[in-house]
Amino acid sequence: MTGTADNPLDTRRRKAHFRSWHRGMREVDLILGRFADRRMQTLTDAELEQYEALLEVPDTDFLKWVTGEKPVPASYDTALFREISAGSGG
Repeated sequence: MTGTADNPLDTRRRKAHFRSWHRGMREVDLILGRFADRRMQTLTDAELEQYEALLEVPDTDFLKWVTGEKPVPASYDTALFREISAGSGG
């Protein structure tokens, strides 16, 4: 540890990355974890805020949105969600 304060954005990214791989439902872990591996370091503050909101969605709802089983609520139907969904094969 260097003794310097972490950049708050970096701290948020690390927490979101960890949560992406530790959701509970393996299918969602794979979708969000792979996305986080690929894109976490390049997310803007606004995108990270959207992503953190997605991390609060229950796995079953999120998976139904990605697979098209249920429509995505307007508040979550963002370019970021569509990027995640497209990358999942859904």
